[in-house]
Amino acid sequence: MTGKTKLSITAITGSLLAVAFILYLVGLQQPNKIVLVISTVIAGYPILIKAIQALRMKAFSIELLVSIAIVGALYIGEYVESAIVSFLFLFGAYLEARTLEQTRSSLRKLIDMAPLEATVLRDGERRTLPVDDVLVGDLVVIQSGEKVAVDGKVVSGQAFINEAAITGESVPANKRTDDTVYSGTILDHGYIEIIAEKIGDDTTFAKIIELVEEAQESKTKTEKFLEKFANLYTPAIIVLSVIVYLFTWNIEFTLTFLVIACPGALVISAPVSIVAGIGNGAKNGVLIKGGEIMEKLAKVNTVVFDKTGTLTKGRPEVTNVKSFTMEENDLLRVVAEAEMVSEHHLGQTIVKEAKARSLSLRNKPDNAEIIKGNGIRVHIAGQQLTVGNRKLMMESGILISPEIDIYAIEREKLGNTAIFAAIEGRVEGIISIADQIRPEAAEAITKLRAAGIKQFYMLTGDNRYTAELVASKLGIDHVFAEMLPEDKVSKIQELQDAGKHVAMAGDGINDAPAIATADIGLAMGGSGSDVAMDTADVVLMADKLDQFAHAYSLAQTTVRNMKQNTFFAVGTVVLLLLGVILQKVFLASGMFIHELSVLIVILNAVRLVRYTSEQRHRNKSTASLPVREVV
Repeated sequence: MTGKTKLSITAITGSLLAVAFILYLVGLQQPNKIVLVISTVIAGYPILIKAIQALRMKAFSIELLVSIAIVGALYIGEYVESAIVSFLFLFGAYLEARTLEQTRSSLRKLIDMAPLEATVLRDGERRTLPVDDVLVGDLVVIQSGEKVAVDGKVVSGQAFINEAAITGESVPANKRTDDTVYSGTILDHGYIEIIAEKIGDDTTFAKIIELVEEAQESKTKTEKFLEKFANLYTPAIIVLSVIVYLFTWNIEFTLTFLVIACPGALVISAPVSIVAGIGNGAKNGVLIKGGEIMEKLAKVNTVVFDKTGTLTKGRPEVTNVKSFTMEENDLLRVVAEAEMVSEHHLGQTIVKEAKARSLSLRNKPDNAEIIKGNGIRVHIAGQQLTVGNRKLMMESGILISPEIDIYAIEREKLGNTAIFAAIEGRVEGIISIADQIRPEAAEAITKLRAAGIKQFYMLTGDNRYTAELVASKLGIDHVFAEMLPEDKVSKIQELQDAGKHVAMAGDGINDAPAIATADIGLAMGGSGSDVAMDTADVVLMADKLDQFAHAYSLAQTTVRNMKQNTFFAVGTVVLLLLGVILQKVFLASGMFIHELSVLIVILNAVRLVRYTSEQRHRNKSTASLPVREVV
């Protein structure tokens, strides 16, 4: 039954109850009874049908209890009670459905933002096509006020784009040549042409909608328990009602007991909170993949960070090229040629610097061997190049002279990553690369500590000096440097074995194993990487750590809201049953209080839609920073 049908039936039965009340006031008893019976039949029919459908599925629903009560009330001639009970239950079901729909408003708004058309340049002509007809490789034109229809790279023009649908950030982002733009975003002002790289269901925007849909449909452990509980509770109440009747021979008292014992508010107490919480996250650029993830996130007490791309901006730059025996640009050119086959961000930074200096990268590397977490070994123009960190040099048997090592350490103490470049087993130079700390990182860590995180760890493949410098600025407790991906996994398992609930925040690519191992894997998803989307439990679409602080506080608040609802629902049933036993609560009044409790549970959950983490931190002082451990 649709929401409109529920509304129509509720309105009709409500009107009939009003007519019956007027007939009662004017003394027309028989017409009054007829109207009450008609109202009961109209409202009770969909309730009875739903109860029968549940029985066919071998499930005992709340509708079964209400149906028995309605039929029983009609049988004993309590037409007022039967009409009011059926109307109130139907009205409560309508309010529940409507409010649940409102809590899904974030998803609905996302779907409404989906672009329908795109302007494509084909054969020198502009064509406006449905988005389903756009092909990978098409040149798509976007002007002021238009929606971006595909994921792609800017090849011409400049524009400010509102990416709130993807990142939750309302401030437009400046997009130039080679920048990535996403479907579902809106061009605020400017003009750009992009090459379509992802279309249709493959776009980041489509994946966000899919993830939010799946998350809102997923169930928490609490919800699963409540469903099992309801399936056992309902037949148990029917049996108890029979026992009550056998002891009292009072059918009205028995029917009242039956209705009041309905666990309506209890059954919806968890799902309505979870749906509202996940909707809030989606609105703020945080994808939380389901209710069970929400519960796990709320329990986290230890956070592990990767450094590059997580605590730092992930846009490193070459700060210095030091050559010991050859020209600086010659060293940079040959190292960049070697790094052409590498996907590592530091390698690509070197290639970018060489191109910025207009160096010609002619030679292609042969026999490339990528040593994960350490560097690369290749052959170029008949020479072997070994490019990477200090550990790779040692493992390759390449001697680092004291003078070179002193220089490297000096660069590292200044916050650089020192990349050693060796040709034919001899260190020829060092390329220094530095990355800036994210401006919001320190505040995000402060908020997380204030919200209840006990310990912070940094696990990085970078050198200990750079790692220590970043940690000292951010107040991170424990630093483990020069770690390989498998070392990070081992450390997370060690923390878990010590009884800690661990969240791992990384870039979703190099840190995928560690993210998958942690209790909660969190990825910086602004790059739109498929690995980040698929591996992590929580994705921060704006690539900002303050979204993590919001996600953690939101999870705690959502779980607390769910517990509040459950406690209130159970308490209401207990008090009502006590009232029934003491003959203070009757069928119609009990049903009214019961449905009122359902409404209160819903309204309490709806508060999560407008929740901001600032509400939690507003009155909290900054926590003191502990002594840091560096390994």
